[in-house]
This record gives sequence, structure tokens and C-alpha cells, in this order.
Amino acid sequence: MELRYRRLGKSDIKVSEIGFGAWTIGLDWWGKKIDDDEAIRMLKRAYDVGINFYETGDIYGKGKSEKLIGIAFKGMRNEIIYSTKWGYDMYNAEQIGHNELPQKHNIEFLHYALDKSLERLQTDYIDVYSLHNPKMEVITNKELFNELDTLVTKGKIKSHGVALGPAIGWQEEGLHAIRDHNITCLQTVYNILEQDPGNALLKVGKEKNVGIMARVPDASGVLTGKVNENTTFSKNDHRSARKKEWISEALKKVENLRTISDKKGWDITELAIKFILSHEQISVVLPTMISLEEIDKFSLISDGKYLDLYEMQQISEMYFNNFYVTPNTTN
Repeated sequence: MELRYRRLGKSDIKVSEIGFGAWTIGLDWWGKKIDDDEAIRMLKRAYDVGINFYETGDIYGKGKSEKLIGIAFKGMRNEIIYSTKWGYDMYNAEQIGHNELPQKHNIEFLHYALDKSLERLQTDYIDVYSLHNPKMEVITNKELFNELDTLVTKGKIKSHGVALGPAIGWQEEGLHAIRDHNITCLQTVYNILEQDPGNALLKVGKEKNVGIMARVPDASGVLTGKVNENTTFSKNDHRSARKKEWISEALKKVENLRTISDKKGWDITELAIKFILSHEQISVVLPTMISLEEIDKFSLISDGKYLDLYEMQQISEMYFNNFYVTPNTTN
């Protein structure tokens, strides 16, 4: 069974429905440290199963993730879509834990960061170059976006986008970016349990033909069965920010979703990914994959057999009714 492909927003770029989120090979923020040899094996396995879209950022391991992609796909440039991000000044500041580094979003730094990413990726162009977690003052900087358009004209980048974050939210920034700039794509947290602000961004994305990249599609592991109330995360693990109450309530919602997944003969992970792919404005889903087995599993979900309109309406109704779960109340 072949993995399927979609157009990335208004661009001519065809991307695999499942992309490889390459932050895990640069950082150990998901409970596993991946050594370089294993990282290259994972990148190559992803390519072998049909994944052509590799999403990273210059900050991941201070360029380590980009370097590994450059090594893994040397001599295969035309077969691979490189998507990376910029905007954090990792060159003049040290990151401590998960604290955000200072951001720098001026034109001079744009050129500097781009040249460094091109060097690490061993390429002379980047397919998708995104602002990394920009705040509103950056989103409203027309000169900056004009310069990104100029870089497209020059061929140094094929398209540009915006990645919202660090956590879920940033609706106004996302809407403004879609409406006011010539972006190809927008990256946001979106999953069956956390549909806002994604639903609003999907709607406006459709009007402007901006492709949506969905990250955290598994709600930090709750939708893959890897996480429950008893799971303990190391303080370095990105998921340690999830409160036990949130996880407990999310697991009850998952149980109520089984009425739909069981009827389809899917497990919850399959339902979670296929729910996202049932939106035509989604260009690519970025599951967190930390093993060869997970790469195989997620790639098989991209088969074109998704939810119909009635099933999507059913899920929408469940979402608006909190999946019929009484919220946890804490004193």
C-alpha cells in the first residue's frame, strides 16, 4: 500500500500526508535520546515507506537535526522536501531546559540564519522556510514578509510559512498571518481532543489556500495509548507540562471515541490521524516518531480511507459537548 500525497497549500510542492517531525533526532525531549546512527536509519526508513517531507528547525539540537537530514539525503535532494524554521538566536544565547531563547526576526538575521541552515542541510535552497513561534509584532512586519517573498523569487526558498507556538493557541497570530501574507502553510497543534484554534485556522486557510501542518496529532501520547494517569515524565520530557487531571479527563474522552473507532475497525491512533486527514485543508500530519516501528505504523494510516461527512459531524458534536465527559474540578 502506497502512502498518499497532497499539495502544500497554494504551492506546487507535493508532500506525503505523513511527514517526519525531525525535532526528536535533535533533542531528547520525548523520553528517548536517539543516537546519530539510529537517527539516520530512521530518516532513511521514512523515505523507504514513502515519506518525502522532513520538518525541522535550526534550533533543534543547535543545528543537529538539520545536519543529520543533510547527511542522510546527500545526493537525493530532488526527492526530498526540506522544511525548516528560523527566528531564535541560538548563535548568541544558550538554551536552558525548555526555556525559550531570545527571538530575532529582522532581515539581517533572516539572511544569516538561512545561510547557516542551507550549509547544515547541504543544499542551495529550502522548500519551506517558516518563522518559528513569531509574536504579533513580527506577524505585522510587512517588510520581513516582503523579504521572504523576494527570497522565493531568487530561488533560495521555494515557499515560506509560519509555525505557531510554543504551546497550543496563538489564534490571532495565525489568522493574521494567513490573511495578510503570501504564506504557503501554517503549522499548529491540532488533534481530535484539541481542535481549537485549529478549526478557525482551517476555515481561513481554506479561503486563502494555505495548507495546515498538524503537529501533536496524538495529544502528547494520550491518543496512542502510550500515556495514562500513572505515566511519569522526566523533567526534560516535553510532555511533563501536561497535568495529571488533563490526562485523566482526556482518557475518558478517548473511551467515548471508541464507539466510532470500533465501528470503523480502527484503533484510536488510526482514528486520531484519519480524523485530521479527513480535512482537505490539512496538507501534512506530523506525528512524533521515535522508532522504526512507529514510522511503519504511521505511514500505513495514510491510505485514503478516511471519515465521511456524517462521522465528522458526529465527532464535531462530541467535541462541542466535551465528549460527554464531566470536567475535572480542582480546588
